[in-house]
Formats: sequence, C-alpha cells, structure tokens
Amino acid sequence: MRTRKASAFTVAALIAGGVFAGAASAQATGLSPSPCEATAKACVSLSTKQAWLQNPDGTTSYGPVPLTSGKPGSETPTGVFHVLWKDADHRSREFNNAPMPNSVFFTNTGVAFHEGSLKAQSNGCVHLSTTAAKRFFDTLNQGDEVQVLP
Repeated sequence: MRTRKASAFTVAALIAGGVFAGAASAQATGLSPSPCEATAKACVSLSTKQAWLQNPDGTTSYGPVPLTSGKPGSETPTGVFHVLWKDADHRSREFNNAPMPNSVFFTNTGVAFHEGSLKAQSNGCVHLSTTAAKRFFDTLNQGDEVQVLP
C-alpha cells in the first residue's frame, strides 16, 4: 500500500509540474488520444474504425467512437480535408433519397460524417451512431480540418 501511495503522489507531482500534461489530460477525462495531428478538429482511423473530436490544442474532446466506412469499390478517402457544409436533415439524391441525418460534408465527392449503420459498410461516408453524429454535427463548422487516416 505504501508504494502505491508514493507512486500516486509522484505521478500527481509530475502532472502538477507539467511533465505529463498530455497524458494527464487524456487520463483525467477518460478519453483516449487520437492518432491525428493537433490541427485536426475531427480525426478518423479507418484501420481501428474509430473517430475523435479534438480541441484546438490537439487534446481529445470526444471519442473514440465506433464507425463504419466505405465498402470495397466505394472506400472512404484518406487525407486531410476541411468541412465544406452541413445539413441536419440531408437526403441522398444519389442513393434513392436515403436519409443521412446530421451530415457534415468534407469532400467535393459527397463524403460526410452522418448517422448510419455501425454494422454495414457505407458507400464512402463515415457512419456514426445517432449520438456521435449529433455531437460531430454540433461541434464541427465550415473550414474545420478533418484528417482521415488509413
């Protein structure tokens, strides 16, 4: 027990001194750091099927949350993008008027974050749960950086 208290005290002192600032921030909030650069407001990892929202200093403000992405032949593009526009009640003209609630578009080819199935792959978009899609919609604004990693 004594070792645990000393260890916790030591860690607390190092955090207070700023030595573990980034790690402390993630631990204190229970959030996991994203793999993206600090400039990204939204981060997507296609390999881990997770997404995050980030603060201006690069710390995680929300996430990770699960996602589904594009199926073979309609893969979600990777790279650095910027939010182009948003539509809370969007319907896809391309896919039979399919509902795409809380859409946040970030490519010129119509790829967006939106509410969708977390079991079925998409036609290139990033599907999020109802709760996560609403949070991304409410948080992201035109011009915000989106990084999509392989």
